[in-house]
Amino acid sequence: MQIHLVLTVIGRDRPGLVSAVSETIAAGGGNWLDARMASLSGQFAGMLLVAIAPEKADALVKSMRQLETEGLRLIIERSDEQTAVAGRSLRLELVGLDRPGIIRDISHVLAAQNVNIAELESERVSGSFSGEAMFKAKARLTLPDGLHVEELRRSLEALAHELMVDLALEDNSPLVHRG
Repeated sequence: MQIHLVLTVIGRDRPGLVSAVSETIAAGGGNWLDARMASLSGQFAGMLLVAIAPEKADALVKSMRQLETEGLRLIIERSDEQTAVAGRSLRLELVGLDRPGIIRDISHVLAAQNVNIAELESERVSGSFSGEAMFKAKARLTLPDGLHVEELRRSLEALAHELMVDLALEDNSPLVHRG
């Protein structure tokens, strides 16, 4: 049996950070399972999931803490939970003119219907024709038992119209709304 360590790492971006983290994990007997990492405004930020034998976990955590002397900040949480949140999985994609509050408004609608955001990626890009700032987001959602996709679709359609964004909800039915 193995436990999981969920790590959050942040520090000034520079070559060799991922190498240092992965080397420490491998040397401590950990298995790198899953990660999301990016350079954001000159800072390297990452979240990763590591599996390790329970008897090796404390030593690995101690070794990981040594990376803090290299300018990294770490948050490390232990988890014995091996199961994902149950429910139907959907993919949400959004694109529209950038403005404050888009994620707040979308997440509010999702939370009100008890929808879990399992993954979220977003970026600000330049519009291909206009050059205006565009906001793009992709999310993997988990619906609770009892919530029908059409009910969620209606809520998101209303919000997409209000926000004037294109929003797609993938579950064998492509488009939710074209704003």
